[in-house]
Amino acid sequence: MYRDYNCGELSVNNVNETVKLAGWVQKIRNLGSMQFVDLRDEHGITQIVISSEKLKEKMNGVYSETVLAVEGDVVERSNKNLKMKTGEIEVVATKIEILGKCKSELPFEINSEKIDRESVREDLRLKYRYLDLRNDEIHNKILMRSKIMKSIREEMDKLDFTEIQTPILANSSPEGARDYLVPSRLHEGKFYALPQAPQQFKQLLMVSGFDKYYQIAPCFRDEDPRADRAPGEFYQLDMEMSFATQEDVFEVTEKVIPAVYKENSNWKVDEGPFVRIPYKEAMEKYGIDKPDLRNPLIIQDATELFVNTEFNAFKGKTIKVIIVPGGAEQGRKFFDSMGEFAIENAGAKGLAWVKVDNENNLSGGISKFISDEIKTEIGAKAGDAIFFIADELKTAQKIAGLVRIELGKRLDLLEKSVFKFCWIVDFPMYEYNEDLEKIDFSHNPFSMPQGGLEALEKAEPLDILAYQYDLVCNGYEVASGAVRNHNPETMIKAFEIAGYSEQDVKEKFGALYTAFQYGTPPHAGIAEGLDRMIMLITDTDTIRDVIAFPKNKKARDVMMDSPSEVTEEQLNDVHMKIK
Repeated sequence: MYRDYNCGELSVNNVNETVKLAGWVQKIRNLGSMQFVDLRDEHGITQIVISSEKLKEKMNGVYSETVLAVEGDVVERSNKNLKMKTGEIEVVATKIEILGKCKSELPFEINSEKIDRESVREDLRLKYRYLDLRNDEIHNKILMRSKIMKSIREEMDKLDFTEIQTPILANSSPEGARDYLVPSRLHEGKFYALPQAPQQFKQLLMVSGFDKYYQIAPCFRDEDPRADRAPGEFYQLDMEMSFATQEDVFEVTEKVIPAVYKENSNWKVDEGPFVRIPYKEAMEKYGIDKPDLRNPLIIQDATELFVNTEFNAFKGKTIKVIIVPGGAEQGRKFFDSMGEFAIENAGAKGLAWVKVDNENNLSGGISKFISDEIKTEIGAKAGDAIFFIADELKTAQKIAGLVRIELGKRLDLLEKSVFKFCWIVDFPMYEYNEDLEKIDFSHNPFSMPQGGLEALEKAEPLDILAYQYDLVCNGYEVASGAVRNHNPETMIKAFEIAGYSEQDVKEKFGALYTAFQYGTPPHAGIAEGLDRMIMLITDTDTIRDVIAFPKNKKARDVMMDSPSEVTEEQLNDVHMKIK
């Protein structure tokens, strides 16, 4: 054994013991007659005292991040450091073994008072990820990831869910993103696809008679990276239940998710039942289908109030209004900068505004076009600022949503240290695809339409709502699910409206289509994004920091140099040539 204690374990209770420790050199301080070495592992730091000339000589050429095994005697420190777990003791070394040398120069600082991880180029940190992971901040986030996964499993076990693994080598299917394709060696010209989600498999498990399934599932989508989305691969808490309705899924989620967040964070966590917001209402009030409820600002529609306006920029437009309580105290520079944001970041043609002064009079901006009647109708009060967005409906909603978010950030309006959840429900089943000039699924093609087959046959497609739902936390979509369309006839009709023939359905979803002919229970499910959940719980801005070995912003693994070229022989094995 290289150690019988870890570096965060010793206390005054161990004084006079002879112990073995092993870890990385955090810092070396030479004080002439003796050396002090801070020895670190993931549990903490222990100060090592080296006074023997023989041992000091052995330490020549030893640099920070070298791995040492130390044997020595525990003594009480005269100058205690109560900020450290082991700050009341030190170990006087009697034996030192160098287990792993480190170069004299590191690519970047790892753990020191001087360190600023954000000042180091991210690609450099990712190239030497094994060094970056030694940093306490990011190391602890990966440990937290493990703890959260344990919490999830404990909560799912309490609710009698069965953990089942589904295949990684699957078939290609149109699920909203590009597939990662894997050529087959044994079946020339045929391809596997890495699953975008275990969607079909978990539904087939319900057909198989399993009551409640879950897994922490790897998913693969060839998507562009974002700060809150890992490129290529991600993990989700995937679950499905037989004989279940939307209410059943909500009930389970509202037990599991708050419990996991509470166990792993000291922030306040919303209890179920969570607020439910229909999709249409979310777009009207927040301009987005993943509203951050920590932000108190609400978007109002004022279109009818400006039907007879003389302000040309508002004529014939949808008018959205955001009232900022107390916003009138902001100077002209603030309003101008918000206008710049709306134009440069939200795609607006401009951002109109007025102030309501302390005497309840309108001033600044477009005040000459705003009547007291309009001010009263929208509920503006003395000291408020009012922002106006004018455009066609969807664009106005989007711009207003982005302006609302930015106002919340700049004015520090967001409620602190709290996780606020809400359900977004009643998503439209279909949307019009402008590029393809056709009706398309707006969300999940496997969802049950509200009203079933009758709605598909009689209602206008764009008026049909689906039993689809998203769980939102602090402005992030953290989960998505649906009641599944388990009826073959309804399934065929749903895909027909989106331009797929029955033959297309048989080819793309053959297993599901066939299985549904043999007695399928109603079923429903949801999937929570694990990486995003950990990002929120650890209050991390970048999702890459909660993944041990992430891809960079260009979906490359710069440490392993992936993706990389392969040999001609490997290509021949899978019957391929590079075009």
